[in-house]
Amino acid sequence: MSYAFIRTTYGRRLAAVSLDWLACYAIVAALSGGIGKMDPNHSLLVLALFFAEVWILSALQGATLGHRIFGIKIVRFEDGGLITPVQALIRTTLLVLVVTAVTFDDDGRGIHERVSGSVLTRS
Repeated sequence: MSYAFIRTTYGRRLAAVSLDWLACYAIVAALSGGIGKMDPNHSLLVLALFFAEVWILSALQGATLGHRIFGIKIVRFEDGGLITPVQALIRTTLLVLVVTAVTFDDDGRGIHERVSGSVLTRS
């Protein structure tokens, strides 16, 4: 049996992940002296910071910066409780692979959510 959840729209999902990515990009750009000073190797730093931000904030709070701003949160699919750090790690790892995050089932859950046992809902 699964928790009854309120689906979030794909637009909110995309806006939240875009905001998270842009925030990480801005941090790396600021630390490297500006956008014009960034070299191609900095893209790996952006990805690493994005991974850390999503994993840590998902595990500790159930929501990233983008999730909070757009009114969504991550919960366990089974009972609607907070996800564990292991679930957050699995979800984040699959999220950065992108393909698993843009493939949805009938419940509106991506592969990264099904494998990790989580769901993104309205807060």
